[in-house]
Amino acid sequence: VQLQASGGGLVQPGGSLRLSCPASGEIDSINNMAWYRQAPGKQRELVATITPGGNTNYADSVKGRFTISRDNAKNTVYLQMNSLKPEDTAVYYCYADIYRGWGPRSIYWGQGTQVTVSS
Repeated sequence: VQLQASGGGLVQPGGSLRLSCPASGEIDSINNMAWYRQAPGKQRELVATITPGGNTNYADSVKGRFTISRDNAKNTVYLQMNSLKPEDTAVYYCYADIYRGWGPRSIYWGQGTQVTVSS
């Protein structure tokens, strides 16, 4: 199973980016999916989560600006980021709780995509 995050880049303050993360491989079902981020010198922090039914939760720092969504048919999670601020600069990682049809559920991480907010 692989998660491939993409969509990061350099954007000016106030701008927008949309991150995507498709999961591929031997997948029977996906439970929660999420986005985390890690800024230089800081611990990785949770940005947003989404359940298979579409229930979402957000870090206080991104509420009202970021939207997490998923396409269950495509095994893909998205993060729409609007009104970006310099403090949103970080490497963004996608996360998925996956059942492969055998054995226990496992957590998988994408490789990370850099988001830089700067003028």
